[in-house]
Amino acid sequence: MNILAVLACTAAFVFGVIMVADGIGSQPVAIVLMVVGGLYGFIIGPVVFIGLKVLKPNEALVMTLFGNYVGTLKGAGFYWVNPFCVAVNPAAGVTSTTSASVKAPAESLTSALSGLDASLSAFGNKKVSLKDMTLNNDKQKINDQLGNPIIIGIVVIWRVVNTAKAVFNVDNYKEYLSIQCDSALRNIVRLYPYDNPGKDNEESLRGSSQEVAEKLRDEIQNKVDVAGLEIVEARITHLSYSEEIAAVMLQRQQASAIIDARNMIVEGAVGMVEMALAKLSENDIVHLDEERKAAMVSNLLVVLCGNRDAQPVVNSGSIY
Repeated sequence: MNILAVLACTAAFVFGVIMVADGIGSQPVAIVLMVVGGLYGFIIGPVVFIGLKVLKPNEALVMTLFGNYVGTLKGAGFYWVNPFCVAVNPAAGVTSTTSASVKAPAESLTSALSGLDASLSAFGNKKVSLKDMTLNNDKQKINDQLGNPIIIGIVVIWRVVNTAKAVFNVDNYKEYLSIQCDSALRNIVRLYPYDNPGKDNEESLRGSSQEVAEKLRDEIQNKVDVAGLEIVEARITHLSYSEEIAAVMLQRQQASAIIDARNMIVEGAVGMVEMALAKLSENDIVHLDEERKAAMVSNLLVVLCGNRDAQPVVNSGSIY
């Protein structure tokens, strides 16, 4: 409709100019046509077009009028708003994935150019995404409950649920979320040890990943409520000892595994010896005095608990 009005007013302006130039008709009418046609066709009409907004699914526009919040447009469709309303989104052009790894100069230049392209493409696009988004924060070195330095990384699935809070309560809700994730991760990690070998009832970062993830999600959610964000899920993506203690901790784990294996071998060997003596006595195969029983037990334990295969010795005579 506005297009037709602009075309009609433009035609009226041209017609008024022709009337004035050729002296056709009433001059006051020609002046009115020129003024009205030029005013709407070249000023009001284009300004009206500024108020047209198109939204895709899961997008929103936070609108302000002369600095006052007037509402949020949500839902896919074609809208018209006051042309003087301005869309606000301080996080436009900022990605939710951070990376602080060391890069080669060429990679750094490429990354900088990519960031510049993203900023330019976001210029004028102030739409707030309502989709589920992923935040993959950098790996951090944090001390666990026992003071051991570990390397840990998390991924957070989040979305905007209150656009007004996200835009007005914090300076940049994406950067705010990233910082709060780092803080929450440190608070949670220091409550658990990396591992609890031999203590099945105690929670640890490695053995209780589900419980740790739930507490991590709740911790982040409490911190970002003010920004109108909802944390859908938080998961640990990387967990390891820091380089300076990784070798020592590996040796400790190996020693613990060897001890556990030895305990199992000894328990099994003792059970087998008991069973062998019981079967010999039950079936009345041979009668052994205490000295012979001790020798038999010693031989069986050496065979069953030894690291290497036993070398049999055949006795062709009496043991006395």
